[in-house]
Amino acid sequence: MDNIFSISVNVGKSYPVYIDKGLLSRSGEIFASLFPNCKIAVISDDLVASLYLDKLISSLSLSGFKVVSCVFPNGEQNKNLATFSNIVNFLADNQITRSDVVVAFGGGVVGDVVGFASASFLRGVKYVQIPTTLLSATDSSVGGKTAIDIEQGKNLVGAFKQPDAVICDVDVIKNLPSDIFKSGMGEVVKYAILNRDIFSAISTSNFDLANVIALCVDYKRKIVEQDEFESGLRRLLNLGHTPAHAIEKLSDYSIPHGIAVSMGLKIMVDYSFKANFLCERDYILISDLIRSVFCDCSCPYPAKLLAEHSLSDKKRSGEFINILVVHAIGDVRQHKIHVSDLIKVFQ
Repeated sequence: MDNIFSISVNVGKSYPVYIDKGLLSRSGEIFASLFPNCKIAVISDDLVASLYLDKLISSLSLSGFKVVSCVFPNGEQNKNLATFSNIVNFLADNQITRSDVVVAFGGGVVGDVVGFASASFLRGVKYVQIPTTLLSATDSSVGGKTAIDIEQGKNLVGAFKQPDAVICDVDVIKNLPSDIFKSGMGEVVKYAILNRDIFSAISTSNFDLANVIALCVDYKRKIVEQDEFESGLRRLLNLGHTPAHAIEKLSDYSIPHGIAVSMGLKIMVDYSFKANFLCERDYILISDLIRSVFCDCSCPYPAKLLAEHSLSDKKRSGEFINILVVHAIGDVRQHKIHVSDLIKVFQ
């Protein structure tokens, strides 16, 4: 198939990530090559469905697939047990089997909850990620982390479930509203701090979007292939996320994930510099990049509240928690601290 980028993720199983323009209209062709003779259950949110669901279903139907669809309300506040329950009931009502395919068609929220439902229903059914936001295209659609939120915190209930394919239509990402695209840049800037090639690629205002998505996916692929279940190296991908998750929860999820990540990155980069981990040159370069993308990404909450709301973070182990500190562009390391010291980190 004539793709701009086709990346193979080799974990417990190997699966392709396709990145190209116009892939929604070619999705039937892709599915026919990967999953012949099956039923497809497309699950999306109401915002994405209003824009693109008919186009996706048309392509799949023209390739001979029977397609059923389910739509739930947009927003992080719907990444919960109720939505999960509705999805698995929908799959059961439509007699989805292990030979069929579930499609997560949307942004990070859709990918997380549909991925978790796919991991749980029949103890695991095949599923495909079709990301529609920059955040999900560069980060959450690849790697197999799925989850829902509960009252006590974000992503506290979930499972590792690798997709069977990822299909990213760059045209959809390019046409995002500016605020949603900007939110997705939170994860892209995270990758830029982790990797100098990505940092260089986004340091111009007119960067090649397909190339940047591919660079981020390939960087994550390398990490996930070495540490699929986040026992060590993969924790680097959580840079900025401990304060970010607290910010999201404190805002009742009115602050989007990517914007919260940008705030979390600023907090951790500032701390890394103040604690003498990060040299002044790279601190200025990273700070300038964050400022150029987000203008003002100051956290609206005091350090004490952030620390309190980080106590349920998944990275906590007993009275200690792993934070990620920046030593240089391309050099991020884990640092274990006592939970009582979190307030000093967030100040």
